[in-house]
Amino acid sequence: MKQYLYGFLLTFFIALPAWFLGNAFPVIGSPVLGILFGMLVALFNRPSYFEVGIAYTSKKILKYAIILLGFNMPLGQIFAVGSQTLALMVFTLSATFMAAYVFGKLLHIERNANILIGVGTAICGGSAIAATAPVIAADDEEVAKSISTIFLFNVIAAFLFPALGHLFGMTDHFFGIWAGTAINDTSSVVAAGYAYSDAAGALAVVVKLTRTLMIIPVTLVLAIVESKRQHKQHAETFRFSKIFPWFVVGFLLTACLGTWVTSYTTIDNRILISLAKVGKFLIVMAMSAIGLKTHLGKLIKNGFAPLLLGFLCWITLSIVSVVVQIVML
Repeated sequence: MKQYLYGFLLTFFIALPAWFLGNAFPVIGSPVLGILFGMLVALFNRPSYFEVGIAYTSKKILKYAIILLGFNMPLGQIFAVGSQTLALMVFTLSATFMAAYVFGKLLHIERNANILIGVGTAICGGSAIAATAPVIAADDEEVAKSISTIFLFNVIAAFLFPALGHLFGMTDHFFGIWAGTAINDTSSVVAAGYAYSDAAGALAVVVKLTRTLMIIPVTLVLAIVESKRQHKQHAETFRFSKIFPWFVVGFLLTACLGTWVTSYTTIDNRILISLAKVGKFLIVMAMSAIGLKTHLGKLIKNGFAPLLLGFLCWITLSIVSVVVQIVML
């Protein structure tokens, strides 16, 4: 626990002012302020013993936070949203993969980096890249380049999407689905969604969790394709348990428990609301950790072509998500 403590406390103390200021100015939102404050602190050198706790907060704590959000999430809403957005998922993922293939060829991006950027944009950012990399035998440089490219647009989206949503007068429902389908990483989906409103944030999380499940079929297909392409069985070393987003199961379990408590017991609902509020604060801590890990200079040095590919894929995904929503309404 000691190795995590320093980084954990650093994110905690960054998250505190972000939490209070975000509640005072809800248009901006605590998660976005957490990212911003973390990026400001990242400008100063810090001892290496902070890094383990920061990484733990940005990954593990974020997942625990999402699990806690389930206590205030009606289970019926989860299934309703999942069924409503299935067609949207098909269109957005197909369009993004096609854009990555076409633009990647035009920009002469290496095959592995092309796949990783496309998967990261279409599904869930770093998690999808991490799950896909061993399947296609991507090296560390390709992984780092892809994650940094995706992460740059995650940070931009956390700030830009709420502003665009207000500019175009999007409803909480429309924006929640848009953020959940058009922003890459869970952290930025959460930041942008709750910066817009609690209702939009809750919906965006459900949509994003549904989208995250696409890691499984996409990675399995890539494993089969890669094994045939290389004439060796990459699929033999493929571990299903490593790519499965287990925190989604936790989220569904807390949603089941919350729904059961609300509907069939006399337990005070404020307990569930408090647990969900703890989850929201942990999200701000995770956003602070994300900000602490962001070094814009290093991202830009990775090269223009991957950034352009990530941008084109992101724009394609964002536009297709809006258009399909408008057509479906």
